[in-house]
Amino acid sequence: MADPATTPDQATAPVPARLPVHKTYKLYVGGAFPRSESGRSIPVTSADGDHLAHAALASRKDARDAVVAAREAFGPWAARTAYNRGQILYRIAEMMEGRREHFVQETVDARGITRARARELVSAAIDRWVYYAGWTDKIAQVLGTGNPVSGPYDNNSAPEPTGVVAVLAPRDAPLLGLVSVLAPVIAAGNTAVVVASERAPLPALVLAEALATSDLPGGVVNILTGRTAELAPTLAAHAGINAIDLAGAGDLATELEATAAATLTRVLRPDPSPDWAALPGLTRITPFLETKTVWQTAGR
Repeated sequence: MADPATTPDQATAPVPARLPVHKTYKLYVGGAFPRSESGRSIPVTSADGDHLAHAALASRKDARDAVVAAREAFGPWAARTAYNRGQILYRIAEMMEGRREHFVQETVDARGITRARARELVSAAIDRWVYYAGWTDKIAQVLGTGNPVSGPYDNNSAPEPTGVVAVLAPRDAPLLGLVSVLAPVIAAGNTAVVVASERAPLPALVLAEALATSDLPGGVVNILTGRTAELAPTLAAHAGINAIDLAGAGDLATELEATAAATLTRVLRPDPSPDWAALPGLTRITPFLETKTVWQTAGR
C-alpha cells in the first residue's frame, strides 16, 4: 500500500540513478591512515581496465615518515614475548576471515580471475598468517643452541630480530605474495615498511584495514602505495633500514642492491620464479635475524 503522504505518481516514480561513491584509500603509517604529504593520488583500475578507486601516491617524504614509525615501534615489538606475537598474528588471520568476501572481490578485480580461484588465494593468505603465528615461539628453539666450549663457561646462541625491514611486495601476487613476505618479517620481531604492488595496490590496503582492527601495535607494519621506482631507492639508501626484501623489485633489483650496500643494509634477493603457495619453512625468516652469543660462568 502506498504511503498516504505520497501521490500515486510519486509512489510509482522510478528511483533516480545515483553515482557510485568510489573510495580513496590512504596510506597506513604508524597505525593511522594519513594522506600523502604531497596530496597526490592515483586511479586504480581492475585487470579489465574498469575504475575501482583512488589510492594515495606516496612520496619520498612519506617513505621516510614510515621508517621513523617503524623504528619507534621496533623496540616494544621485539620486546614482546614470542608467544604474544603469535597471538597477534593469529588475530590478524581472524580479522581477514571476517573480511573474506572483500578480499575475494579485490583479488578478482586485481587479477581478473574467477571467484573460485580468488577464494583459494584468500584462504591461502589467511592460512599463511596462522602458519607464521605458529612459528613465533619456535624460532629460538630451532635456531638457538648451546655451544660446547673449553672452560667453566656456558655459551649460548639465540636469534634476534634485525630491526626495520623494507619489503617490496610482489607485483603479480598482491595478496598471497604480500602476506608471504610480510608475515615472516614481523613474526621474527622485526617491523616493516611495505611498498604495495604498484599495479594492484588495493588488496594491500584492505589488509591495512584488517591490521588496524587487530591487536597489532601501530608502526609494526606500514604500507605505502605508489610508484616502486620512486619509493624503493629512498628505502634502500635509508640508514634507518636494516634489511630489504626485493621480492617486487623487478628490473630495479641490481640497482637497489648496490644502493643498499652503502649503508650495509642486508638484502634478500628476489626469487626469479617464486611459488607463493608453497610453505616456506624458515627460509623467509632467517634472512632477517641476527645471532646473539652470550658467555657466562657455568652455574650462574
